Amino acid sequence: MKTPLVARPLSKVAVEQLAGEFDLSDLTLPFWGYRKKMPMHRIVRLEGEGNYTLFHFADGSQLIVSLTLKKMESRLSSKVFVRPHKKNIINLLYLEGIYPGQQLCAGLVNGDRVEVSRRKASRFIKQVKGFQQELKTMYTPWPVA
Repeated sequence: MKTPLVARPLSKVAVEQLAGEFDLSDLTLPFWGYRKKMPMHRIVRLEGEGNYTLFHFADGSQLIVSLTLKKMESRLSSKVFVRPHKKNIINLLYLEGIYPGQQLCAGLVNGDRVEVSRRKASRFIKQVKGFQQELKTMYTPWPVA
C-alpha cells in the first residue's frame, strides 16, 4: 500500500518540541468530584462512544470521560486535531500514513487505523497537506521515530 501524503512519522522528541510550537496546553478533564489536567500533545486519538469519549494516549493508556466527542472537539487545538469520521478525532502529530482503498484510512503510530468518511475525505486530505506544509516551514528535517 502507498502512503501518498505522510513521508514518515514524527519522533517522540519532535512531538514534544512541536507541542510548544503549536501551543498545545494541558486539557482539563472532569472526573467524579475533581478535575485532572492531561497534556494535549500526548493524545493520539479520541473515540466517541455515545455520551462518553475514550482517549487513546501515546503511552498506550486509555481514559474515558463523560463528555461527548463534540464537546471535546471544541476544547482541542484545531491546528493538530482533525475529525476524519463522526466517531473519531485524531492528532496529526501521530499520523503515520494515509491508506487508500475501498475506504480511505488514516494510520496512526500506535497501530490504530481510523476510517475517513467519504463526505470528509477531501477536507481531511486538505487539512493533512496544510499541516505537513506548516511542518516544513517550521523546521526541516525532523528526526524519525
